[in-house]
Amino acid sequence: MSLPMEPTSAAANESVYTDLDLDNCQTLSEDPMGVSLKCKGYRDYPVYFKEGDLRQSVFYGHVDQELIDGAFESFSAFNHINTKVEWRLDDQGKPFAAILRWFIDNPGPDGSSTRASRGEILVVSRVGTVDYGGSCMVALVDAKANPDANEKARQMADDTAADFACGMQEPEWVGKRGELVSERTFSWPEGYVVE
Repeated sequence: MSLPMEPTSAAANESVYTDLDLDNCQTLSEDPMGVSLKCKGYRDYPVYFKEGDLRQSVFYGHVDQELIDGAFESFSAFNHINTKVEWRLDDQGKPFAAILRWFIDNPGPDGSSTRASRGEILVVSRVGTVDYGGSCMVALVDAKANPDANEKARQMADDTAADFACGMQEPEWVGKRGELVSERTFSWPEGYVVE
């Protein structure tokens, strides 16, 4: 007697994780106000990191040189990133989105940032590919206001990142948004639009 076959579902997107070690990155440029780095990411998809004025910016993958040199996407408040990157892979094993936790350094009662005063945002970004050199923020999830923040971020990555038009679309906030988060800020190279 044969058993009934289980229904098969389409291959779900998978996650892989990499550590971002800023001490072992290649310095692209440096000045008294900040630094631009190229770091190891997932396979041949690097991570581009910038810091300036106590704010940080991150782009992923095969990114246009214009963006590497002239773009900065961050938050208006002082901030810093976590060091664990979650990459969402398609059914070919290629990354199309990256998820990274950012910390918003709000001042606490004594003026310095504390765990209680610090905001946390899961930032979903599009990963640049050989065919599409844009990388940018796609969705933002307040990690303290949403108990299911990781699931929300993965869902947005899977639903929107692969076709997101960097330079033409604004990233959207998903779920509840508390008071500890900050507004996104960005600076793109003049005339830069990825078609």
